[in-house]
Amino acid sequence: MAFDIEMIKSVYQRFESRIDAARKSVGKPLTLTEKILYAHLWSGETNTAYERGQDYVDFAPDRVAMQDATAQMALLQFMQAGRPQVAVPSTVHCDHLIQAKIGADADLAIANEQNREVYDFLASVSNKYGIGFWKPGAGIIHQVVLENYAFPGGMMIGTDSHTPNAGGLGMIAIGVGGADACDVMAGLPWELKFPKLIGVKLTGKLSGWTSAKDVILKVAGILTVKGGTGAIVEYFGEGARTLSATGKGTICNMGAEIGATTSIFGYDEKSEAYLRGTERGDIADLANQIKQHLTGDDEVYQSPELYFDQVIEINLSELEPHVNGPFTPDLAWPISKFAAAVKENNWPDKLEVGLIGSCTNSSYEDISRAASLAQQALEKNLVVQSEYTVTPGSELVRYTIERDGFLDTFEKIGGSVLANACGPCIGQWARHGADKKERNSIVTSFNRNFAKRNDGNPNTHAFVASPEITTALAIAGKLSFNPLTDTLTNSKGEQVKLDEPSGLEMPTKGFAVEDAGYQAPAENGENVQVIVSPTSDRLQLLDPFKPWNGQDLIGLRLLIKAEGKCTTDHISMAGPWLKYRGHIDNISNNMLIGAINFVNGKADSVKNQLTGEYGAVPATQRAYKAAGIDTIVIGDENYGEGSSREHAAMEPRHLGVRVILVKSFARIHETNLKKQGMLGITFENPNDYDLVQEDDRIDIIGLTEFAVGQQLTVVLHHADGTTDSFKVNHTYNEPQIEWFKAGGALNIIRQNQLI
Repeated sequence: MAFDIEMIKSVYQRFESRIDAARKSVGKPLTLTEKILYAHLWSGETNTAYERGQDYVDFAPDRVAMQDATAQMALLQFMQAGRPQVAVPSTVHCDHLIQAKIGADADLAIANEQNREVYDFLASVSNKYGIGFWKPGAGIIHQVVLENYAFPGGMMIGTDSHTPNAGGLGMIAIGVGGADACDVMAGLPWELKFPKLIGVKLTGKLSGWTSAKDVILKVAGILTVKGGTGAIVEYFGEGARTLSATGKGTICNMGAEIGATTSIFGYDEKSEAYLRGTERGDIADLANQIKQHLTGDDEVYQSPELYFDQVIEINLSELEPHVNGPFTPDLAWPISKFAAAVKENNWPDKLEVGLIGSCTNSSYEDISRAASLAQQALEKNLVVQSEYTVTPGSELVRYTIERDGFLDTFEKIGGSVLANACGPCIGQWARHGADKKERNSIVTSFNRNFAKRNDGNPNTHAFVASPEITTALAIAGKLSFNPLTDTLTNSKGEQVKLDEPSGLEMPTKGFAVEDAGYQAPAENGENVQVIVSPTSDRLQLLDPFKPWNGQDLIGLRLLIKAEGKCTTDHISMAGPWLKYRGHIDNISNNMLIGAINFVNGKADSVKNQLTGEYGAVPATQRAYKAAGIDTIVIGDENYGEGSSREHAAMEPRHLGVRVILVKSFARIHETNLKKQGMLGITFENPNDYDLVQEDDRIDIIGLTEFAVGQQLTVVLHHADGTTDSFKVNHTYNEPQIEWFKAGGALNIIRQNQLI
């Protein structure tokens, strides 16, 4: 039986009436996205048609999910909210803090010892406040959610940018910062600008080497890393109905790489089969009763151009396998053109490591198809030329694929099975030799491939592909191998060709597991103690940020003018820094150390205006804070792209940065800044970015009349005595302006609880 079945029944009981009210208000047929959004309005049934991309709307998500790295800060904030229990079903998943180094068992044992303090905190705070706790080794949050909590027509938020994975089961699932999670767990509405809609019509059917992963790799190439910003991507068409639920999850998962708010597929026979296969037939029965509401209206899909802001069409029968990269997930190469690209760009052809699994591609279907190629390597006397690793997505999958012999097959070809955790995908990879910074190539079935993300080496050329293509390239040992056309020389000197991969969507014997890793909370946590040592270097209780003083910001010093791509990895690196996710002061020592300074083209090297010397960004900012000097950060396009991590917003706030001024923001990061009481603004004219000089003193004028839609003015006082001024924009609505004035959204929550 499913978790939280009474909550799901309640959602379904009000579904039809809310959709009917929405259809009347909008005055036209509805997409699936619109149905779910209007069914989850905080205010209930609507009499308003919201304008896409314009109106801020309050929603009531059904549940919250948090991974261990982000849960620490989210729950430290929630502890200040004054509630005895969370207001909606919530879960914590311990998947980010396990470093891949030796192998699954050894790595898990080391993680349990090194992270004991954090795990004990998360377990106890979950136990106290009614939160489901998934222990280390239970699996990666998104796979566990898909297997246990996702349900068609639902809405959830999660403190990880790949939360949209649950869209594979027809759920609006959106990655957010911990402050948003805190709001919802505290029983407050969750605010989102009503998204634009991108429709992707899928025709035909996948075959041969092509997989669901190739759909999103193709879409990423079309839309780029910011083409989906502010939009929900809805997939439909007869091709969509041929994809497995986990394949759809893969596509939705990587929607984060195009900047989309989330992605979604409608409920169909594949969805039902997956629910029943994961012992949630009760949800399937309920969904079948309202299945006409769990997909878009017929008129929408018959004339999608009338109902979506943008429509893309992909014929699955003609789609090639893709390899995307390096250094960005939207540089898309069909396999037929990839070898030429490798040669033309002088990328290292030798493949050092092939890595499969992760939250994106670790389903039974993914593993079985990769295992079919590994079995071919054994049968055709092929020696695997590259290092090869496998990361199962959950203990349910791991146990089942071990039972069915797949893990044994991988080990026979020299593969290493890692823990059920994020591992190399998020930089938790103790890769031997990475510190040498040598040029090399790896291929993964992960979702992100920014420089240094996997192993910390800026010269690692990371490419993203399906598990099947990753496995084939690992067998060959070189990027230029095309498994669709090329042959390999086996140990007998024979030329052999790999056959097309084969696999099963779900195990014929059903899934099996001895201990899935779930720990239920106490029914009454009143007497449960949550202890945080005052001397801990891993956890630190929070102090409220100070409210705004009611004045314009005058005489700000420039901390850094970041040049080019500045993702949340640049602002707050992962990898070894993950251990400080619960300690705001310690983790702030990584603030902006990856950002490139426009003055000298270097990372972590900025001018300290107090001394005139260049030094590390965090140390320079701490000097300004100690001297009572407020600062500003200037950024380029799509600032804050990438992970949902709120630390990228909290660290500057904690160290005394007052303003982030950029050409454009990534959605989640902009919201995170607002939640922490930061001023996040954008250039009206992007060329004004060029006016900012290193030694400027900078004023922000107009805050005393801070209002919705009203521009602010920036005045640059240059060292030579001249000035420049220009207008800047903001997207703050009235509640968000109150966050700024109060010093952060959490201060508002605390005030409301005390009333």
